[in-house]
Amino acid sequence: MEKKQSKYELKGKTLEELQNFIEDLGEPKFRAKQIYNWLYDNLTDNIDEMSNLPKPLREKLIENSSAKSIKLITTQNSPSTGTIKYLFATFDNQKIETVLIPEGNRNTLCISTQVGCPLDCKFCATGLMGYKRNLSAGEIVDQYFITAKNLDEGKITNIVYMGMGEPLLNFNGTLTSLKIFTSEISTGLSRNKITVSTAGIPGKIKELADSGIRCKLALSLHSCFNEVRNRIMPINKKYPLEENIQALKYYARETKQKI
Repeated sequence: MEKKQSKYELKGKTLEELQNFIEDLGEPKFRAKQIYNWLYDNLTDNIDEMSNLPKPLREKLIENSSAKSIKLITTQNSPSTGTIKYLFATFDNQKIETVLIPEGNRNTLCISTQVGCPLDCKFCATGLMGYKRNLSAGEIVDQYFITAKNLDEGKITNIVYMGMGEPLLNFNGTLTSLKIFTSEISTGLSRNKITVSTAGIPGKIKELADSGIRCKLALSLHSCFNEVRNRIMPINKKYPLEENIQALKYYARETKQKI
């Protein structure tokens, strides 16, 4: 179960959710779009920097909400590959990792959706942690925003949901973060540059296809034989390849995206 901060978490909220929050504070609805731009276009996590908001509103926001979601603890660079690993701490002091992978003109950010992972794939170190909790949508998107803000040169061109955890087992957090990443008034990322990688949860693959989000989808296959996959990926016992193949065909048909 997801733990909650005591203050309203602005990061990870869609424009509609921010509009509802702002109206609950007795403020005009248009202020939500200004806040949305500060959070997702200007990469701001300091409410006092939102200069086009009147000071009384900024004070009200500081009292009732937070624009910070996770905190960058350390980075680790690989001189041979240029890969950068980011270690973040959540508000309840859980640790999550994000990895930036440079390749030519492309910088791909590999983001996490859970603290730990419940799937216990035999080749994955994250499974050794066990499963702690789902990340909030704010904790998911902030991996991108903080990394983008701290990047010395270039920019993040691609996002792949392939860090810690199974994205489709944190479906609501994953879907909300996708809506934010693909919003016309936030990051400017193309949906064709965003990939969700899954070990194979057929029902959620179909639900993602029906959501209206048109991102790329990748299946973490590792073997095309059920008996091998059962051994190295226990989730295959519950959702065998045949079910996943049917779900992938459905996704490709409904979204017009290649798998």
